[in-house]
Amino acid sequence: MIKNYCNSLTEYSRRKTREVNIGGVPLGGNNPIRVQSMTTVDTMDTMGTVEQTLRMVESGCEYVRITAPSIKEAQNLETIKNELLRRGCNTPLVADIHFTPNAAELAATIVEKVRVNPGNYADKKKFEEIEYTDEDYASELNRIEDKFSPLVEICKANGTAMRIGTNHGSLSDRIMSRYGDTPLGMVESALEFIRICEQMEYKDLVISMKSSNPQVMVQAYRLLVNKLDEEGLEPYPLHLGVTEAGEAEDGRIKSAVGIGTLLEDGLGDTVRVSLTEEPEVEAPVARILVDRLISKADQKPIQPIDHYPIDPFEYTRRTSTEVANIGDQNVPRVIADFSMFENIGVKDLKSIGHFYLPELDKWSMNDTGADYVYTGKNPVEFMLPNGLKEIVDYSVWRNLNDKSNKYPLITDIQIVKELHSVLNFVFINTGLEPESVLDWLGSNPNAVVILETDNAHATASIRQLASELVNNDIKVPIVIKQSYSLLSEDELMIYASTDAGTLLVDGIGDGLMISPKEIPDLQRLKLYNQTAFGILQAARTRITKTEYISCPSCGRTLFDLQETTAMIRKRTDHLKGVKIGIMGCIVNGPGEMADADFGYVGSGKGKITLYKGKEVVKRGVPSEDALDELIDLIKENGMWVEPESKVQNI
Repeated sequence: MIKNYCNSLTEYSRRKTREVNIGGVPLGGNNPIRVQSMTTVDTMDTMGTVEQTLRMVESGCEYVRITAPSIKEAQNLETIKNELLRRGCNTPLVADIHFTPNAAELAATIVEKVRVNPGNYADKKKFEEIEYTDEDYASELNRIEDKFSPLVEICKANGTAMRIGTNHGSLSDRIMSRYGDTPLGMVESALEFIRICEQMEYKDLVISMKSSNPQVMVQAYRLLVNKLDEEGLEPYPLHLGVTEAGEAEDGRIKSAVGIGTLLEDGLGDTVRVSLTEEPEVEAPVARILVDRLISKADQKPIQPIDHYPIDPFEYTRRTSTEVANIGDQNVPRVIADFSMFENIGVKDLKSIGHFYLPELDKWSMNDTGADYVYTGKNPVEFMLPNGLKEIVDYSVWRNLNDKSNKYPLITDIQIVKELHSVLNFVFINTGLEPESVLDWLGSNPNAVVILETDNAHATASIRQLASELVNNDIKVPIVIKQSYSLLSEDELMIYASTDAGTLLVDGIGDGLMISPKEIPDLQRLKLYNQTAFGILQAARTRITKTEYISCPSCGRTLFDLQETTAMIRKRTDHLKGVKIGIMGCIVNGPGEMADADFGYVGSGKGKITLYKGKEVVKRGVPSEDALDELIDLIKENGMWVEPESKVQNI
């Protein structure tokens, strides 16, 4: 294994795991990667849960998870299961447990799998820092074993599988005090429970390491595989997911950056995409992620990486020189591709976030205004706004009267006669370029590489060349270029987020360019541009808009999550860089929104609790007043700005 977490960095190779039987639908081993989701109806609503489960199965779910927050819901799982069987549905059911061991123990006698969260199964979370001696800590582990071992015995006796599901936001105070809010803390939280299971000779386990931050989530899963191998523990199958990913494009992009990166690594045996939408929407999105792996079998051979210079367990951006406003400490830049358009007009730039206001005779730009536009052989004939620079083909640039305000794109270094004094883009296709290009780059300090590949395993091919640049101490900035045919919106977002996100999470990439393979319309270019900014935000490399950490809803949810999220977004989506957690209940509240600036959490029927960070600020706020109270809280903490008029609507 490379770095003790994946089989290969340049060849798609799925990690071989232990097979776990879950109600006749085995997971791991040589079985296909499974897709699953979770019901959102109150578990006590038997027929509502049954109907929703049937819709989920029809949409492609191979396992269905149902929350059991207390003993009464656990009891009702039997009624739900019997009704599903009566209707001819034998899809395995998973009970989702938080805080309540007695509910888990009962559920384990009814359903095919139980999910427990080690952060709150035997521990409580009060956000207290506690000093432990080694003896005290060992005593705590004994206490956990006493609390957890009865469930293990019941699962063994009933042939019930178990998921040990660590969540970044719900690490116990005990784990936080010793390991901090880290991927290592997440891994150790699960390992404590795994060691108990192995000691009791129970191995029907599935493991997950979820976070709303894709960077943290990826690092935790990789580190888990590393630690399992290091301790000689079983290679348990992995359940992949990004918690509280959100809705619409944000949820899809964030999920694909996290899940897609790990699938590219060959990790993952079952996938759940968490969206703040109806649960039957999730399985088709997950299926796009999983099915795309089939194309990896058609990859062209890629030269192995002898020395991978990037730490897969901790984010560090690749060191690059600063060229103009690209590379070094600059945020990754976005390049829009208009090269297929013959005549580019002022209004066309609206699709990439730049708006001309004729009555004021000035330009305006929104949060997703592209940094560069590539026009190829057809340079614009008007003055661009200050926030947008133009790239043209080298042959066109050579014949310009004013070469200073446009930058050349070089596709063949052999024909280069002169260079721009500030910035030159050099196109490299990983499968075609001779090694001499690397020498040329090393001797031209004002070059920026636009890097593309024709290989089906795009990330591996670009990763290989990026590693070669690092190992040869060539610090040229890299713009990742991706080209796609006319895919559906979901496919485009998921493909691009996987291809670019995998590299950005590893610190590779000083810019992003998403290009069409066929002549696009302006709406398609707008999608490409927004997707590029969304990927950079999900990878935590460039924050350009408000981030919403919203759970996908479940039977514990105390308000209409989709409606509430839309309402909060409408009033706050201009707060660039502010993170707002929107949680349906106290289970997913202070924990899952761990790195949010502010939190809006259901705490009872019609009641909301407001948070600043992890601290409760107001309890029992009537839901009709809660949004205004949230905005007042943001204002009190100096993070509110008044919204400008929406330029897009002018």
